[in-house]
Amino acid sequence: MSMITSVEQLEALYGLPGEASVVKELDQLIPEYAAFIEASPFAALATCGPEGLDCSPRGDLAGFVRIHDPKTLMMPDRRGNNRADSLRNILRDPRVALLFLVPGSGTTLRVNGRAHITTDPALCASFAVEGKPVRSVTVVEVDAVYFQCARAIHRSDLWNPARHVDPRSLPTPGQILEITSRKNIDGEVYDREWPERAKKSMW
Repeated sequence: MSMITSVEQLEALYGLPGEASVVKELDQLIPEYAAFIEASPFAALATCGPEGLDCSPRGDLAGFVRIHDPKTLMMPDRRGNNRADSLRNILRDPRVALLFLVPGSGTTLRVNGRAHITTDPALCASFAVEGKPVRSVTVVEVDAVYFQCARAIHRSDLWNPARHVDPRSLPTPGQILEITSRKNIDGEVYDREWPERAKKSMW
């Protein structure tokens, strides 16, 4: 196997990026980029820490990531599994990356920046849904923002319902947990009870 070990080798193989790939990157949001964040119900949050890297899904109603100003984003931390991997990483290394998806659009938006976590009562209450405030808000200072071309989305045919996988063809979370817990968790019971648990902890 031939391994690339230097930037020079990489550039010799791929060449340098074209003008469009460079000029699209800004250090703050413009209205055109803000439109994608406001329309997005889903983002992947990447962080790094002493234990390694983490990439976690974040989702809510479209516009769940609030634009405070052209340099600042605010993301509520909704109920989850309490692992808090992303938050643990941010406490020790503030560098983060976000990838926003908009259903039906091939264009994605990337944001790189530095984050901190706040539990300011008024701010957490401002993200409340059905009267339930969030426990914390992740505040991201934008360092770089740019759109990603649509090739990957088009190649994957991501939004085509005809290409969607039948969930019944995949292992269920309960089946996986039964194996990984060495049967300490009853998979059938977990899967049966999960919809009700999810409903109670949605917000």
